Amino acid sequence: MLNETYVLSNGVHIPKLGLGTWFIANDKVADAVKSAVAMGYRHIDTAQAYGNEEGIGIGIKECGVPREQLFITSKVAAEHKTYEAAAKSIDESLSKMGLSYLDMMIIHSPQPWVEVNQSENRYFEENRQVWKVLEDALQAGKVRAIGVSNFLQQDIDSLLETATVNPMLNQVLCHISNTPLSLIDYCQKQGIAVEAYSPVAHGEALKNPQIKEIAEKYSVTIPQLCIRYDIQLGTIVIPKTANPEHMRTNAELNFVISDEDMEILKDIPKIKDYGEYSHFPVYGGKKK
Repeated sequence: MLNETYVLSNGVHIPKLGLGTWFIANDKVADAVKSAVAMGYRHIDTAQAYGNEEGIGIGIKECGVPREQLFITSKVAAEHKTYEAAAKSIDESLSKMGLSYLDMMIIHSPQPWVEVNQSENRYFEENRQVWKVLEDALQAGKVRAIGVSNFLQQDIDSLLETATVNPMLNQVLCHISNTPLSLIDYCQKQGIAVEAYSPVAHGEALKNPQIKEIAEKYSVTIPQLCIRYDIQLGTIVIPKTANPEHMRTNAELNFVISDEDMEILKDIPKIKDYGEYSHFPVYGGKKK
């Protein structure tokens, strides 16, 4: 699985499985990156909001694998909704990581975090400004591909009205019991790759007896079942972990969920309570 890739609309290859680094501290994340790369991971996902780009850069430098063999993603913080702020933030990300380019840069959210679930304002015009920054960064060679995160169809439609380059990827919350099938279908028909984050439902999938039963049927762990489910939806998956053992098992996906079981998993009742994450939007996480 670690050697498998999708091809984005501009021809750039992106590994199907990556390492998410949300909530991994800046002083811990370099070791996580090095452990992942040693196991064969080549796709590392971070964001300005995570506060760990500097550590990511250290991990990249010390991992022993040439930079061009890695796929590194970061995200423009959701609060940056002007051309100037977004452009400055990209340069700052490159500086913090010590990189001359990123493989992917994403708008982290259509709304600033403080307004997620609190406002009807989708910031259409502001996101068009930020998108222009990403287009310019692509043209300048600062990034190899550009995308969005937590964007609904209406948000993408708004971008497409003025975009000169279409989004290549939409990173969304996608897991068993909360799968945005219509959004995935829309994106894939538009030639936009879909990337699934929090595939284990912020840990809530571990508590679900129906998911557990199907995982046992395949003699796999619940996280393995959850990651494989997203893979079979045709999405890129970025499970977050700093634990090397979890990194290893997350990549052991040499099994196939039957069509019948995929339909059962799609129909599992939606999780209504994510515990400490319950304030997150159903189409994406507050910082992920």
